Amino acid sequence: MSTQITITLPDEVYHRVERLAQLTSRNIADVVTDAIQLSIPAVSLQNELIQSVSALSDEQVMALTQLQMEPEQDQRLSDLLDRQQEGIITETEQIELSNLMQIYQEGLLRKATALKEAVQRGLREPLNEL
Repeated sequence: MSTQITITLPDEVYHRVERLAQLTSRNIADVVTDAIQLSIPAVSLQNELIQSVSALSDEQVMALTQLQMEPEQDQRLSDLLDRQQEGIITETEQIELSNLMQIYQEGLLRKATALKEAVQRGLREPLNEL
């Protein structure tokens, strides 16, 4: 299934896409689609993470309250944030940073949702009462 969208690109970006399409003998839409697919990570969530937190077992909810990034991803995120702050981050690294930030933010949202569910179920005390 495909969804058609209309976007407005800065002229410089469009010309880069157009040139790449010409060099690779492809149409512009395919080049843009590939660029988006490469720049936005497919977050691989386990089946229990896809379903609503309220539908999870107590054990699954409690496991989600401990959710953390993979150590390698966490270290790479820190390194890229340092490079960004120093002003020496490359365009490729900036894309990688954006992808890692998306993973981090989605994980943080899942963890917060699980914490709320755990408190509602009486599995743990609210954070302000600990």
